[in-house]
Amino acid sequence: MDDHKKRMQEQKKAVDARIRAARQKKGLVLVLTGDGKGKSSSAFGMLARALGHKMHCGVVQFIKGKMSTGEERFFRRFPDEVKYHVTGEGYTWNTQDRERDIATAEKGWSIAHAMLNDPEFDLIILDELNIVLNMEYLDLDRVLADLQSRPEQQHVIITGRDAPERLIAFADTVSEIKLVKHAFEKGIRAQKGIEL
Repeated sequence: MDDHKKRMQEQKKAVDARIRAARQKKGLVLVLTGDGKGKSSSAFGMLARALGHKMHCGVVQFIKGKMSTGEERFFRRFPDEVKYHVTGEGYTWNTQDRERDIATAEKGWSIAHAMLNDPEFDLIILDELNIVLNMEYLDLDRVLADLQSRPEQQHVIITGRDAPERLIAFADTVSEIKLVKHAFEKGIRAQKGIEL
């Protein structure tokens, strides 16, 4: 038997044992963070996957709101399957009004809170929530308590740079997307279908 086949058989045996040992089924909290591009893109990819499984989904977009995005235009085509809410008023360097940003975040969280209490939602995306938490527009203790008390099988995906350490510790899966380089650094503006 050649070395490659032997290594693959050993790897299959190890992976199969881990799969057999994974017995628990529960709703997950996933955090997508880091300075790289693709956090929201990954979340919306999972939304498409969930719709393929006929899951009922919700989206609350924090911060974003001044410009229409491709994901919003696309997923609004499925109003029975996806409840889509854009609650932001734009990036914090544009609004320049902390009290207004806090009020906007509170409005968004009231929608998110209702979804987190509704067992009809199988998957919820809280897009750019990490930014809101990092800027302290929402109370992290309250957010963690609401996540903790959601229905047992409900999945939640949270995106945005600078996820708080306590949220990272709470989450089941965390991915940090690293920036290697970005076209914007060369003076190339955001492109439809890529960034928005």
